[in-house]
Amino acid sequence: QVHLEESGGGSVQAGGSLRLSCAASGSPKSHYCISWFRQIAGEEREGVAAFGSDGRSSVVDSVKDRFTISKDDEKNILYLQMNSLKPEDTAMYYCATRRAPLYYVSDCLQTLYMDVWGQGTLVTVSS
Repeated sequence: QVHLEESGGGSVQAGGSLRLSCAASGSPKSHYCISWFRQIAGEEREGVAAFGSDGRSSVVDSVKDRFTISKDDEKNILYLQMNSLKPEDTAMYYCATRRAPLYYVSDCLQTLYMDVWGQGTLVTVSS
């Protein structure tokens, strides 16, 4: 069983940067898709960025010019570099993975396809 643990959240002023980390333990290489999601208070959880089953990455258009996803396969750590943060980026950020492969990396941004979740790390951006 894979266990995911996020870190790196915190409070930052608008325009600042944060780097989130997601450490995977267990048997992460037996899983497919490793993704970042976020949930703004009162809203549904949404996909932010992901690596697909074939290693391709995708970042949603709304943050594409500010967020970067990367990973260290040796350490089994997923990262999300967030620059030029805005108050509307305030949310709980989660990483997630999936046991079975998906053809399209965009599917790795859908909550319904993910079956292992971390507990989340809170990001608060003040104006």
